[in-house]
Amino acid sequence: MLGEDFTNSEGEIKVSFGYQCNSHKGIPCGAANGCEIRSGSEIPRTGSFSCLSGAALSANATLANTNICNGLIGAEILPSLDSPTSFRRVPSSPSLSRLDILSSSLQSSMSILSCSPPSLVSSPETDSYLLKPMSVPSRSDSFLNAMEVQVAGGAAGEDRVQAVCSEENEWLFCAIYDGFNGRDAADFLAGTLYETIMFYFNLLDWESKQDFPRSPNGLDTNGPFEYFLDVSTVGNEEKTPSRIDSKKYESAESFMRKSADPKMEVSSDSFRHGVLDSLQRALSQAENDFLYMVEQEMEDRPDLVSVGSCVLVMLLHGKDLYTLNLGDSRAVLATYAEGSDMGQSESLKAIQLTDSHTVDIEVERTRVLHEHPDDPMPIVAGKVKGKLKVTRAFGVGYLKKKKLNDALMGILRVRNLISPPYVSTEPSLNVHEISRSDHFVIVGSDGLFDFFSNEEAVKFVHSYISSNPSGDPAKFLVEQLVIKAAHSAGFSKEELMNIPAGRRRKYHDDVTVIVILLGTNHRTSKASTCV
Repeated sequence: MLGEDFTNSEGEIKVSFGYQCNSHKGIPCGAANGCEIRSGSEIPRTGSFSCLSGAALSANATLANTNICNGLIGAEILPSLDSPTSFRRVPSSPSLSRLDILSSSLQSSMSILSCSPPSLVSSPETDSYLLKPMSVPSRSDSFLNAMEVQVAGGAAGEDRVQAVCSEENEWLFCAIYDGFNGRDAADFLAGTLYETIMFYFNLLDWESKQDFPRSPNGLDTNGPFEYFLDVSTVGNEEKTPSRIDSKKYESAESFMRKSADPKMEVSSDSFRHGVLDSLQRALSQAENDFLYMVEQEMEDRPDLVSVGSCVLVMLLHGKDLYTLNLGDSRAVLATYAEGSDMGQSESLKAIQLTDSHTVDIEVERTRVLHEHPDDPMPIVAGKVKGKLKVTRAFGVGYLKKKKLNDALMGILRVRNLISPPYVSTEPSLNVHEISRSDHFVIVGSDGLFDFFSNEEAVKFVHSYISSNPSGDPAKFLVEQLVIKAAHSAGFSKEELMNIPAGRRRKYHDDVTVIVILLGTNHRTSKASTCV
């Protein structure tokens, strides 16, 4: 099976985008498979990534750009972010934030302006910035500050994928939003979460300078979320993530000043905690905004109460690789075992950086049962309340609020919703420090792992990039999945791909994959979307 390719077949991945990461010497690269290759800025040799490759293939039939948020998500915000045919440069500090536009369109009633996250402890100090947060910090305060960034992204079925890169500042943001029961939640995330994350990153330095109040244990008042620090010990079998010290984080300005001097030892555990805290706060904000929007629009569209999405966000900043996830998408690190011969596939290990949140995972199943002692049947037929296999997800309001469940009619409504919420929005968060042994990271929706184990996916990617140094490993991985899905169904790959989206969901799910090559090997950066 390895090595088969069908890039010329009908109905396959036709829309793609890419750019070349330049080395000091400059490495030419031709445009393969119709990709537009655009030269990027020179990546410093100290950077932790050299390129990314992404691919997405649809199986579900879904309406695109539905009319949520008065149509602004589909008509104005997503078009400014989506770039399915090429990476494109955009200013990092637009004169009018997309969140400002969205909040104004909803008459300033979105929680980004007026509501705090549900678990936030109300106080005069916290209220002071939640009332008008967009006016407090400027984009230049952010530790990710850049004059411009390169963006790419698109949709495939109910999935959405985004990539934002600043080569000169050595950071990369990637996200996969695996929607279900429609694409509205994934669209909302694609239109707002990146901007919301950037806003909370802007607050990092501002809060430290203002001596912003935090709880006695040093954690953000949003709640005692567990953050794990995994620093350069992946190859050790005895490795266990250590909890980040929950002291107040140092300022972003101080962190960047230390980072600029390699001779200075950077004590940055507290800063990493602040980054993870900001990611969680942004997700909580987005959840509040989305559910508020659902409540406003469910009279016309009651189906919105059942729409949700898994969330996987990855931020690579310097040598720190941060992940946030809800649901069953995965980030898998390919790394060489300690003391092994680097370059040999036999010594390459697959390490899952994210937790899976489904009822099939014993710890998740136990958690759900424990949180609902008065409900004799929180899990029915292997699903939360008989409806959802994932135990943590964005949206899906009818499993979180009785009011939203009551909006549904007949068999769609959940019976005996005794103690909502049944689906959690508390993410798993992790940070891993990139080491010389780390080779690449695969970020994928669950559609990929329906067919390949972590180890199989790593072996495919390693074999491909070893023989195709300028190729597109994510696209190759998706193509191998289609071949396997066709074989399992008794079809040829051409027969499977000729089945219309919607009907093809019987044989495979929407699949989205991003491959990030770590280190300073210079290759072509590509991503592809099949709509």
